[in-house]
Amino acid sequence: MNQFDKKLMSLWMGWGKRLLPFADAASDDLPLSRLLRLSLIQFSVGISLTLLVGTLNRVMIVELEVASTIVGVMLALPLLVAPFRALIGFRSDTHRSALGWRRVPFIFRGTMIQFGGLALMPFALLVLGGALQSAAWPSWIGQISAAVAILLVGAGVHITQTVGLALATDLAREDQQANVVGLMYVSLLLGSIVSALAFGAFLTDFTPGRLIQVIQGCAVVTVLLNLVATWKQEALNSSPPPTDPAAMAGTFRQSWDSFIVQRQALRRLIVIGIGTLAFTMSDVLLEPYGGQALGLGVGMTTRLTAILAGGSLVGFTIASQILSRGSDPVRLAGAGALMGLPGFAMIIVAAPIQSVSLFSVGVLIIGCGAGLFGHGTLTATMRDAPKGQVGMALGAWGAVQATAAGAGAAIGGAVRDLARGLVIVEGWPPAISGYVLVYVLELVLLAAALIIMVPLLRRPQEQAGLLPRV
Repeated sequence: MNQFDKKLMSLWMGWGKRLLPFADAASDDLPLSRLLRLSLIQFSVGISLTLLVGTLNRVMIVELEVASTIVGVMLALPLLVAPFRALIGFRSDTHRSALGWRRVPFIFRGTMIQFGGLALMPFALLVLGGALQSAAWPSWIGQISAAVAILLVGAGVHITQTVGLALATDLAREDQQANVVGLMYVSLLLGSIVSALAFGAFLTDFTPGRLIQVIQGCAVVTVLLNLVATWKQEALNSSPPPTDPAAMAGTFRQSWDSFIVQRQALRRLIVIGIGTLAFTMSDVLLEPYGGQALGLGVGMTTRLTAILAGGSLVGFTIASQILSRGSDPVRLAGAGALMGLPGFAMIIVAAPIQSVSLFSVGVLIIGCGAGLFGHGTLTATMRDAPKGQVGMALGAWGAVQATAAGAGAAIGGAVRDLARGLVIVEGWPPAISGYVLVYVLELVLLAAALIIMVPLLRRPQEQAGLLPRV
């Protein structure tokens, strides 16, 4: 390395930690290179989620001409696995492998399940679309095989994401856990963005053969990323000793009972579910609303996804900076829910006054609020987890969050269709009535989440003995 390269590297290491989001989460025990390598697990999760929800959704409906109802049911199948994330986290807390690992074996299992689904998927989709000789086969063969492939990918994603977050929490210092979690989710967003651009470029000239190459390439990349991410991350003697609470947890039911009664864990999970439902009901409606209510073209409405993701990135960055200074994560989550109120109000008002700028600002505020709310509730769950139950606590958060997000998308679409054509306000186009009703419902849900959250905001006084527990 020449002198110029050494100076450039020194400058990057010096200023990089000041300018890059979450770079200050690194420490002597967990250097930035190791931390970034660990975040590749979440990067691979972003790739798989984009493939399922974005690319395959469009390919199955448009190119393969599969009924949208069948596609919707198939893409909802991974939600069947989401409630088991708490059990997965519990098992990774208490697992004792022959090598002494706890988390890594579960990440490997999830990766292999995900790889199996991706390896099966292209051929299942071709049979589903009746390509080549498969047109003579019964349609249910393609439907069942595609459903199994999507379910396997979803199950693998839930396992690797839950246990990957638990491993990151194990390795980070307590005062840096908020920054580490923020970095993990930034990596997930980056994985989604990069993979969306890559899939779009590779599938510009769509052919069945090109689809097979893209999905199989995604399968290989996922395995490689997760292998690199977990290499030498967990010590061989990481299993809890017999006297540790994690090793003495007993059954899942006993561990769950001890977790759910502590520090209003049930109330916190209810807040997570209602708040996530409020923020996600309109995710699939923003682009259609922009097209029908404001007359935006396809190119402009596509940018809304980038604006929403950018807002979430800003929210995660702000949350990590605030939480790293010891602030209350519940209050931060409440601030995120409060930000959602003016954000959804702006989106509603943008239609009658035909203001694209107001609509875009509202989407940005919603993304930022969702980032604050998600990071705050996740950090609160992580900090309040009993000793030896971090994996189960993160699994419970993930189970509620993923289930609420999936249900929110389904409820939002159903309400929009049922309320289409209703006259809510005189003078407003009837075509946007369904959308407006969804946004109003989201405002109500955010208000409900804030009300239920109030007892959690008293937590610092309770811990000091100034207030009785509610």
